[in-house]
Amino acid sequence: MSLLKFLSTTQRSIKQLNTLRIYTRCLSLHEYQSKQLMQTFDINTQPFEIASTAEEAVNGARRLNVNAYVVKSQILAGGRGKGTFDNGLVGGVKLVSSLDDVKKLAGQMLGSRLVTKQTPPEGVLVNKVMVARALDIKEERYLAILLDRSAGGPVIVASTDGGVDIEEVAATMPEKIFKFPVDITRGLDHATSVEIAKSLGFTGETRNTTANQVRQLYKMFTSVDATQIEINPLGLTSEGEIVCFDAKINFDDNAKFRQAKIFAMQDHGETDPRELAAQESNLSYVGMTGNIGCLVNGAGLAMATMDIIKLYDGEPANFLDCGGGVQESQVQSAFQIITQDPQVKAILVNIFGGIVDCRIIANGIVTACKKLDLQVPVVARLEGNNGDEAKKILEQSGLNIIGADDMAIAAEKVTAFVKQ
Repeated sequence: MSLLKFLSTTQRSIKQLNTLRIYTRCLSLHEYQSKQLMQTFDINTQPFEIASTAEEAVNGARRLNVNAYVVKSQILAGGRGKGTFDNGLVGGVKLVSSLDDVKKLAGQMLGSRLVTKQTPPEGVLVNKVMVARALDIKEERYLAILLDRSAGGPVIVASTDGGVDIEEVAATMPEKIFKFPVDITRGLDHATSVEIAKSLGFTGETRNTTANQVRQLYKMFTSVDATQIEINPLGLTSEGEIVCFDAKINFDDNAKFRQAKIFAMQDHGETDPRELAAQESNLSYVGMTGNIGCLVNGAGLAMATMDIIKLYDGEPANFLDCGGGVQESQVQSAFQIITQDPQVKAILVNIFGGIVDCRIIANGIVTACKKLDLQVPVVARLEGNNGDEAKKILEQSGLNIIGADDMAIAAEKVTAFVKQ
């Protein structure tokens, strides 16, 4: 295989995995949950009610006691406004002016699947809708706070082009994107927050109000261990109010121990059940689209394993890192999770035992193959800590587990199985 092909496959696998990990590694909240949290930090949002039935939606609208309403389907994916329901309804965000329309739309949205550019092809089931006070938006802006590796800390991103796809704005009109790195040891000072408000095109009292909202958003960002807070749009209403109309907040999973209340809000209804099972077993799993299951220790080796599978014209079915302190029961759980994917036609186990005892892996493989009555071929490369003893365990098991002494041979063997 050529170096060019290797680099190409590496780049594709990194891009695919990073796309998936962005979605799965961080806790994401529904819009209504994000706004409830924002309200505790004195951040201005629309008054709203949450409903799980059409009747609850109507009752919530009555409590709002306004002349116009926005009915918004609550799923974790973006692009709801342009989405399509499996019952034919177009748009997961609707503006209405009567209680009858609120009830009708809520009934159409709830219990139906909404398909957007960010959902799986089959869409996502809508279990809740938000009924909010409709406000007349005079101007729309974009505001986000995120952790930026290159900046070594938080960066506030602002643009006068709000309510649209910010990635497209960045690609076609980068001059409209303003970035403000924040020294996390000093925090966000008044002068910088005013400068941010100025970059958004606001003047006078509106600029001061916006600067205050920016400071409250930053306070929230640091207080809740967020990795991203995105407000799109940040709107100026016809009444002169600055309102956060839509919010997306992601959180650092490493902060779960000190953000227990926030993490308890997580909705698992849109999460791959295999990922939940992996979390329960302290495994890192991300489902992909190929047919070669992977069980590896260490994220770096897992990436290299996917790359070399691609190099031999195979496609990985998953990323699965069993970690350095893996136990036999976790290996069994890993096999059970991998084989839940009907696309998997073969499994590659690639272990370099530094901390990991290869005998634990070998015993786990043998037990899993017997318990699951595994019908797909398994190729195992076990090197390092007690590697020779681990190979003997596999050889003496009486099972058809194919050994390999290096990654290239292992990848060649496993891809050959799926090509048969």
